Amino acid sequence: MDLWVVIPAYNEERSIGATLRRLAEQTDLDFSLVVVDNGSTDGTADAVRSFASSCDGFPVRLVSESEKGTGAASDTGIRHAISAGATHIARTDADCLPCVGWIEAVKRSFGDGLELVSGPLRPRTDEFRLKLWERRLLPAVIGLAATFGRFRPGNQDPLYLGPYVMMPGCNVAITAELYERAGGFPRTRIEDVHEDRALVNQVRKLTKAYGLRKDMVVYGSVRRLRAYGLVGTLGWYADHRYTPEVVDIRIGDVR
Repeated sequence: MDLWVVIPAYNEERSIGATLRRLAEQTDLDFSLVVVDNGSTDGTADAVRSFASSCDGFPVRLVSESEKGTGAASDTGIRHAISAGATHIARTDADCLPCVGWIEAVKRSFGDGLELVSGPLRPRTDEFRLKLWERRLLPAVIGLAATFGRFRPGNQDPLYLGPYVMMPGCNVAITAELYERAGGFPRTRIEDVHEDRALVNQVRKLTKAYGLRKDMVVYGSVRRLRAYGLVGTLGWYADHRYTPEVVDIRIGDVR
């Protein structure tokens, strides 16, 4: 198995160092890593280069994608990995902290026959002084979004081979063969299309070999929840029924 991890990044100078450090702390380091700088206007690329130069034995590739959008950046990174020989790809985001056993869990899932897999998304506790409601509501919001997704008309189609499963883009892994068969992430902006949902639905027309694993845990930022509020965040996940004027929330924008 030639596993690659892809991280799309836009203006994540403040966050990406922690993500890279967590990947360098994995219990299984037998993987390759590529960061896709999605036209950042801050020091994201410099932060990646600085980390790479200071972390011997843990190579990090940096590629660029000027077309704005998490879908476009993720697709560029995954296709770069495939062209370099990747047989399996995992994606996380530049504001996330995979658990230290994340890579092991990803590989176990593939070893058990899954071709597309995801796992729990839990709140980070190191960015802000989290309030109790924030600690509990991020999993609740994700759970509500997953429940809504099962009944969403757009996720119902007789061509689907299996049920809808919510798989956040910051915690997903797929075989290279299935990614190419499914057409990959749509090259879109996050405010236009939930690219993770689109990929899942493409896969559902091709195979039943997808699912969730409890041990494949990623800790995600609560900055969207804090900036949008509970109702706004629920609306965001429900087909962008709420889309704020400023979509790209960064740590410095919220308290």
